[in-house]
Amino acid sequence: MTLHVENSNTTARPAGGPVLTVKNLSVVYETETPIPAVLDANFELGRGEILGLAGESGCGKTTLAYAINRLHQPPARIASGEVTFHDRDGEDIDLLNLEDESLRRFRWSKLSMVFQGAMNALNPVRTIGAQLDDTLRAHNPALRKPERKTRSADVLTRVGVDPARLRSYPHELSGGMRQRVMIAMAMLLEPQVMIMDEPTTALDVVVQRDILREIVRLKEELNFAVIFITHDLPLLLEISDRIAVMLRGEIVELDDAETLYRSATHPYTRKLLASFPSLSGDRGAFIRSGEHDSFEEQK
Repeated sequence: MTLHVENSNTTARPAGGPVLTVKNLSVVYETETPIPAVLDANFELGRGEILGLAGESGCGKTTLAYAINRLHQPPARIASGEVTFHDRDGEDIDLLNLEDESLRRFRWSKLSMVFQGAMNALNPVRTIGAQLDDTLRAHNPALRKPERKTRSADVLTRVGVDPARLRSYPHELSGGMRQRVMIAMAMLLEPQVMIMDEPTTALDVVVQRDILREIVRLKEELNFAVIFITHDLPLLLEISDRIAVMLRGEIVELDDAETLYRSATHPYTRKLLASFPSLSGDRGAFIRSGEHDSFEEQK
């Protein structure tokens, strides 16, 4: 089967089997004159894949992510389409038809999200440990307190945060540490898919690089898939297996990262690539485990 992407010249598809299939998904904002926000989005997310979602502000990236996770609020409305989650146990789950309790159990345990502006998403009057504990109690009430504390300490360790920080309040952590805590919270229940909505935007470039390395390492270690949303196309070229480019609510191009970098077919993608200054050095060398010729620099 060939992956079909509306208004795209590519037939790119994930290398492994899909964990998530989005088909003809459309979202509108119900105002006096309905505003289309996402138009017939089609893509598959492979197991263990990082799929980058790029495009300028307002193109529909976050709206698409919220619709997939059923987090959209009025006036947003899913007008049409299908979102299917392919569980490891072989079950296909129709996300658009999940009811309240089923949807609550699905979120975070199967598909989690790191929100835009995540550094401000932590409760300022509760410790990090209490907030992680709340998530575990809500989704796995059978776990006893010592087991929940051990699990919380483990996920903090995985993202490079000292477990002693379980006793800390958010204001006692740096921006990079708070971002790591949010990533830890998203992976707390070992989901198969994580959606990351511009998780490094507010960080300086050094911390951003460390966080990106951590995301790639954790993805390889735990084999979850990632939809990574940003307007920063060069960043996606460094960490993504494939990239989807959105323009005015449509996915106009989808291809593997190297092919898109070398031979983008859509004029908008080419303009995005041309809008960033050329830098010396290998674009992918700092993350892609020794592949120093992943992306040659344009002259």
